[in-house]
Amino acid sequence: MTAAQIVGGVGVALGLALSAWVVYKLSGSEPISGLAGTASVLGAALLAVPAAKAANTGGRRRGLALAYGCAAAGCLIAVAAIAGSSWPGLLCGLVLMGGGSAGNLAARYSATDLSPPGHAARHLSLVVWSATIGSVLGPNLAEPAEAFGPPLGLHPWTGPFLLAAASFAVSLAVVSLGLRPDPLLLARRLATAAGPAAPAEGRERTMRAAWQAIRASGAARRALTAIAVTHTAMVSIMSMTPVHLDHGGAGISVIGLVLSLHIAGMYALSPLVGWLADRIGRPAVLLIGMGVLLAAAALSGTAGEHDIAQITAGLVLLGVGWSCGLVAGSALLTESVPIERRPAVQGLSDLLMNVCGAAGTVLAGAIVGGLSYGALGLTTGIMVTLCAIPLAGMLTSRPPASENRPG
Repeated sequence: MTAAQIVGGVGVALGLALSAWVVYKLSGSEPISGLAGTASVLGAALLAVPAAKAANTGGRRRGLALAYGCAAAGCLIAVAAIAGSSWPGLLCGLVLMGGGSAGNLAARYSATDLSPPGHAARHLSLVVWSATIGSVLGPNLAEPAEAFGPPLGLHPWTGPFLLAAASFAVSLAVVSLGLRPDPLLLARRLATAAGPAAPAEGRERTMRAAWQAIRASGAARRALTAIAVTHTAMVSIMSMTPVHLDHGGAGISVIGLVLSLHIAGMYALSPLVGWLADRIGRPAVLLIGMGVLLAAAALSGTAGEHDIAQITAGLVLLGVGWSCGLVAGSALLTESVPIERRPAVQGLSDLLMNVCGAAGTVLAGAIVGGLSYGALGLTTGIMVTLCAIPLAGMLTSRPPASENRPG
């Protein structure tokens, strides 16, 4: 699964590296170029549900294959759109390419299906950590990949999308051939052998089953909220930081370095976060993450346009806080619902996470445009604080019984 995550990460990063720029070149409009990121996030959100349904009925392998297959098809649509100088067609391709992000997010849960009690967070965190390699490697391959298009009679801009298509195809092959036995199906067989079988309707009505499971578990509701808030806080501040730096006269190299360190904060420490979540508990690490996000919002929001060091520190902390929220929140969510409901709940979580992230970027732009970057930091801090209050109550209550069940 780690291999599929690394290769898939290359494809996702390649698409993100050039999509907005190519859309701008094809459309000649900066506002339209901003739709490239929206299309990718929207695609990840929309494909989270069918991928979860496929996993619910046929196991992790089927769900991940659907996501990576859609991403590869989206890359080919993008190639055709560039060849035809069609920016609407490219946006359509980017929506399907969002399947790569949906697949990489869903992949983290496959590591928890067979985790022994007390090890789910660290196993999940290793899959999250592996995304670091693809995220860093992908953008650096964009320029060399331009050489792939001309030998095929295509524009050089198609090269990165051709390489992304190949990356997703490799991920699809790795999942289809290597993810055997399917961890979810095996975990279900083991659970059935240890107790009564799950009701059949739990595997038929995916989203209804997800909402029922979440309503029945306070821990699941808090985990779902924490994941959504954590992701919204991260993308809101991260998306507007390049604009803030640009207003201070920072060059592309400086902005790129700040964002690279931010990405390192998101992924590099995830194994440590997973180990800590298994040692001291998921709610404790979620609270730590909220504290780190609050510090990040304060540092970033009070930094002037020329305070590169302070903004960088804030962005690194923003990445670390996101890692705490994603790893500990995903582990808590998984352990708080019955195994037959997990794919549905996990898919719903990824759907809400991406929808909130997309809404966060829109609201962040409005806040910075109408008020200031500092106001965005204040708004984010308030949101994080409100989310931390119910999490604090979990530290004084007993963990849910499902948290002690093998995963």
